[in-house]
Amino acid sequence: MAQTYIDDNFLLENEYARTLYHSYAASMPIIDYHCHLSPKDIAENRQFENLTQMWLYGDHYKWRAMRACGVDERFITGDTSDWEKFERWAETVPKTLRNPLYHWTHLEVKKPFGIVDRLLDKSTAKGIWDECKAKLATPDFSTRGILKQMKVEVVCTTDDPIDTLEYHKKIQADGTCGTRVYPTFRPDKAMVVENPATFASYVGLLAQAADHEIRTFAEFLRALRKRHDYFHQVGCRISDHGVETMYADDYTDTEIAKVFDKLMAGKKLDPREVLKFKSAMLYEFAVMDWEKGWVQQFHIGALRNANSRMVRRVGPDTGFDSIGDFEVARPLARFLDRLDKDSKLAKTILYNLNPRDNELFATMIGNFQDGTIPGKIQFGSAWWFLDQIDGMTKQIEALSNMGVLSQFIGMLTDSRSFLSYPRHEYFRRILCNILGCEMEKGLIPKNVELVGGMVKDICYYNAKRYFNFDLGKNS
Repeated sequence: MAQTYIDDNFLLENEYARTLYHSYAASMPIIDYHCHLSPKDIAENRQFENLTQMWLYGDHYKWRAMRACGVDERFITGDTSDWEKFERWAETVPKTLRNPLYHWTHLEVKKPFGIVDRLLDKSTAKGIWDECKAKLATPDFSTRGILKQMKVEVVCTTDDPIDTLEYHKKIQADGTCGTRVYPTFRPDKAMVVENPATFASYVGLLAQAADHEIRTFAEFLRALRKRHDYFHQVGCRISDHGVETMYADDYTDTEIAKVFDKLMAGKKLDPREVLKFKSAMLYEFAVMDWEKGWVQQFHIGALRNANSRMVRRVGPDTGFDSIGDFEVARPLARFLDRLDKDSKLAKTILYNLNPRDNELFATMIGNFQDGTIPGKIQFGSAWWFLDQIDGMTKQIEALSNMGVLSQFIGMLTDSRSFLSYPRHEYFRRILCNILGCEMEKGLIPKNVELVGGMVKDICYYNAKRYFNFDLGKNS
């Protein structure tokens, strides 16, 4: 019997929630200010051949679930056919009940594919595969077609300082893409100094990209600044940093110069030298961002590549990361305070991965709001392992109780998949349900226009005002 699992009122528990979502949230465009989409795929308006290519390649959320359900690695990252990989995923889906993957999977086959009468499992896999494959061959389901369907106004990709940004420039020169696509400056590799050989290799690549000889720390910084300038010219207005914790140790310029020389000589640093160097780099990057009026993002708290055997086998960023328990409060406060004292604190978004830190982040941002910009320091949306109902709810509750929810810049996808945009819908439904339930209880006014205005701000307008994007073209 045909059934509809994800109906129009999914997650919306009362009439207030339904009105907030359908009348205020659902139609808002999307500003996806942090993701890992391929600018090449957008520039070339790629047509994916099948769901595996579009949905499973690079999606370590799904890979972790498949491994947990006993799927052999050759059907995950191995050389089996796309159909065999999809079939194993379809067999896994029913086993993911109560994991957000079950919600996301059915939201994503509903929108954009319009499949609402079947649950994905082994018995329905071939029909869903064939139906989606046929649609993927049409213009509406190219990369740009899907961005248009999802009303994505802005995409910010994630890019290393040495990237040429050639595809961003092609998109801009083309002028026909309805979505604005901007790079994001992600200089993590310039701080990975635990392995001197790896660091020296990266310095060589940076020197080539900047067309700038690098022999000293001062030259290293000049090369990075040159790349920062280049990114700005191509439209970049955001940086991003993935760190275990913030680094804010005391150091002198002389110390950092000597540490750099030691690295380039191939000598291993001691732990104190590592902390000093990373502290210096984070500060220098933050100053560059402040000078150009950029927004800086910090994704804090991931314990990466925990399974060394599997990382050696299939590489990094393949699903072997988890939540870390690093000290955060003191170094984060020291980092922000130094910039604030120097009057060089840029707009800043802080994301935590450990849920124990929700209240820490919600209160930390209040220490450095200065009245110059609404929501200057942001407690970023629930990230990675936390972008599910419980994680989003707790982030919203902490920000509401200890900050100002009305200034929140809302959701992002943080995804490599063009089918992940229903995560914005997921967030919007959760937000509207929280507010609608409180309206019904009388905890906030039963004034739909008042609360609906805040919903629209969080879903779209706050982000539009916060970032210095040029939205006057192709939008």
